[in-house]
Amino acid sequence: MKKYLTVKEFSRLSGIEQTTLRYWDEIGLFSPVRRDPENHYRYYSPEQIIAVNFITVLSGLNVPLKTISAMSGERTPENILRLIEQQEKLLDMEMSRLRESYSIIHTRVEMIRYALKLKDGYMALDGVRLDSHTTAEGAIHVDESKISVLKRDEKAFILGPPNVFYEGELFYQPFMRFCRQSEELRINLHYPIGGYHNGMEDFLSAPGKPNMFFSFDPTGNRRRPAGDYLVGFHRGDYGDLGDLPDRMEAYAEDNALTVSGPVYTLYLLDETCVKDPGQYLAQVIVAVRR
Repeated sequence: MKKYLTVKEFSRLSGIEQTTLRYWDEIGLFSPVRRDPENHYRYYSPEQIIAVNFITVLSGLNVPLKTISAMSGERTPENILRLIEQQEKLLDMEMSRLRESYSIIHTRVEMIRYALKLKDGYMALDGVRLDSHTTAEGAIHVDESKISVLKRDEKAFILGPPNVFYEGELFYQPFMRFCRQSEELRINLHYPIGGYHNGMEDFLSAPGKPNMFFSFDPTGNRRRPAGDYLVGFHRGDYGDLGDLPDRMEAYAEDNALTVSGPVYTLYLLDETCVKDPGQYLAQVIVAVRR
C-alpha cells in the first residue's frame, strides 16, 4: 500500500467528501499527516482510514463537531460512555417529539379527509361508511347538510377544567383562558381542540358555551366510548352552530332516540386549513340509544 494518500484517494477509500476533509483540517479536527511545503497538497496515511472512524461514528450519532474535537485528545472508555449516554437521552427526547408530531399529523389528516368526503357525501349502512363502489339496500347518504346516526370508534382525549363565562363573554374569552393554562395542564394545543357539554340539556341551552374544552390527544386518559352517535355538521366560526342544536333535538324526537352522555363539538376544518372562519366545519356528536 502507498505510504501516503492524496485527498482524492483518501476520500474514495473512506467515503468522506473531499470538502469535508478540507473543512475538518481547517478547524483542526482531523488533519493529514503531511502537507507539501511547496504546493500545500494534503497527504494522509493509510492508518488514518481507521483513525477517522472516531469522528464518523460520533458525528453519525449527531454529536457536534466541537464536542468531538474537544473529546479527541481525551478518549477513554469512560469519557466516551458518558458522551454517548448523554446523546442517547437527547435522541430519546427527539424521538418522543417526532412520535407526537406524527400523531398530530395522523389525527388532522384523518379529520380533513373526512371533511372533504362530506362535500359530496358518502353512503353508510347501519351507521358504518361503505366503500366508494359498494351499494347496499337500506344504505343512507351522509353529507354535511344531514343529521344521521353513525358508528363512532372509541377515542381518547384530555379534558380541561370547567369553563367560567363571565357576564357578556362568549366562546373566545374562556377559550383563551384555557389556552393560557395548556402548558400547566400538559395539553398540546397542536391537537384539535373541541367543546364539551355535560349533556344535551346544557348543549341546547348554550351551544356556543361549552362546559369544558378538550384536546383530541390520543394519549389522554378520558375515553369517548364506541357506539351509536347522533351526528350533525355546521359551517361557521367557533361557537356558531346555527340551528344545528334544534335540528338534532328534532331528529332524536322524530326517530325515537334516547340521547345520553356528553355532547362533543369538534372542528374538522379550522384555521389550520381554512382562511374564512365562516367556512370552519364543526361536527357535533352525542351518544344515542334506539
